[in-house]
Amino acid sequence: MDVLLTASAIFTLIALYFLFSVFRNARRRRPLRATGSLAGGVASGAVGGASILLAFSYYGYGRLVDEQLVSRIEFSQASAGEYVARVMIDGQTDRLFTLRGDEWQMDARVVNWKPPATLLGLDPIYQLDRLSGRYSDIDEERTSMRTVHALSDELALDVWHVARRFPALMPGVDAYYGTATYLPMADGARFEVTLTRTALIARPVNDAAREAVGEWGQ
Repeated sequence: MDVLLTASAIFTLIALYFLFSVFRNARRRRPLRATGSLAGGVASGAVGGASILLAFSYYGYGRLVDEQLVSRIEFSQASAGEYVARVMIDGQTDRLFTLRGDEWQMDARVVNWKPPATLLGLDPIYQLDRLSGRYSDIDEERTSMRTVHALSDELALDVWHVARRFPALMPGVDAYYGTATYLPMADGARFEVTLTRTALIARPVNDAAREAVGEWGQ
């Protein structure tokens, strides 16, 4: 994080220097030097802007080190085909979401680094994206009411969105969805969700959840 902030400050100062040089050379009627300074300013500004974007996103996302617990989720049945999910994330207030169907699915965004960004020594970062209800029967999935809830707020500066839409502007950034995890819902079932660098993994942690997973897999 300190490296990104330092880099953004340095390149911003360089961009300001080139901007001053553009005006100075233009005033002295040196068009070639003014053009060169403009090109240098644009390049430095782009790198500085990318560094600021990375810094804000790195702060707004969670750091991913090996496999780690990212959430706990517990279900209570409200009615036939409808459950209330209690989502528990360390450091956040528990949240309740209504889900329809007989299965639940959680998705996450993951940002990994490739050269040249790997030179900064950054850890992969992640953000839980959404929780949704789903149906095991494909006809129900096509015709029944769907429910989906956001698990994180949109960031004003988000490296994930920029890297997905404009990959040429963010060399060294590998932004993708972590493999979604889904399992059955059941009254009283409780699960833990962990995240590796490539996938979300959900595991049952009580008898109600283990029983539901056992029946689901048959």
